[in-house]
Amino acid sequence: MVPERSETDNLDLSFQTLMVDDESIAEGLYVDCNWKDLPADILLHITSLVDHYTIIEASSVCTGWRDVICNGITHLSLSRCKENMNDLALSIAPKFTKLQSLTLRQSKSQLEDNAIEAIAYYCHDLTELDLSGSYKINDWSLFELSSGCPDLTKLNLSGCSKLTENGLRSLSSFKHLKWLNLCGCVSATTDTALDIISRGCHKLQFLNLGWCESVSDAGVINLTMGCQDLRSLDLCGCVLITDESVTTLAHRCPHLKSLGLYYCQNITDDAMYSLAFRDRQRVNKPGEGLVNLNISQCTALTPDAVQAVCNSYPELHTCPSRHSLIMSGCLSLTSVHCACGFQTHQTQINNHHLY
Repeated sequence: MVPERSETDNLDLSFQTLMVDDESIAEGLYVDCNWKDLPADILLHITSLVDHYTIIEASSVCTGWRDVICNGITHLSLSRCKENMNDLALSIAPKFTKLQSLTLRQSKSQLEDNAIEAIAYYCHDLTELDLSGSYKINDWSLFELSSGCPDLTKLNLSGCSKLTENGLRSLSSFKHLKWLNLCGCVSATTDTALDIISRGCHKLQFLNLGWCESVSDAGVINLTMGCQDLRSLDLCGCVLITDESVTTLAHRCPHLKSLGLYYCQNITDDAMYSLAFRDRQRVNKPGEGLVNLNISQCTALTPDAVQAVCNSYPELHTCPSRHSLIMSGCLSLTSVHCACGFQTHQTQINNHHLY
């Protein structure tokens, strides 16, 4: 029995059949396949079913396909590219000028500044750009992006360790920026850089400052002056952070839903109580209040203070199925439970007494 082809196999076969050269057609092969006349909506539907590398290949079949695909594709991801990503980015930038979202995430850094310069020159409609792992690019890339792609709302610079504070000054040009990842940008992310960001990026809602060890309370306070719409802030590994940062966030950022304080060992109970008793009227509104809190390795905290936070925010859970209050490494906090976690704990105690 001949095994049935999967939908993917059939699709690949279709592309192999369609992606033939003009000489083959002239010789009478595939004469029934009017691939040049394929309607634009059908072609774009086909591209929605295949990987992004096939889309790039299909755009080189003929000028008709190139025009349809390059004008119709708004999202591309090259994160699976293992080799020559820089050359690939340089080649697609002049063609895919309508891109709104581009992912260039890398496990092995390949991108260089000339590729980012090309993207900034051609892709003015970009709103989302992922450059994580690009540890070869420097401040020049950000200078170019600030002028060529001013409408960015999401920018991932995680692991771009060659950037400096001077480069981050360009971020103030992104007036629509809502999502920014600076995790691991140790040299660039300083208190001064956060002050610059707060002056230009007033719409910022998500910010990851993981392992930016030079960030102190002064930087967080500066940040909250201009970015009071913050919904998520990750300060994991920011070892200089103290209660003052958390207290300021509690007072100035009423929409804060997620806070990462992993390994911030200067955090004490005062920070927890400032979160627990911040403006209750705002917190009790539907959709408001903390839903994620990471206090792992914050060993100075006591159960009473953390329990107060848990009691104030019903969306914080310690139960395994909905774990959103993360306390790993804090052996003194084993008695802290959310409402459903407490019920499970009490049931276990009652069952133990029965036997």
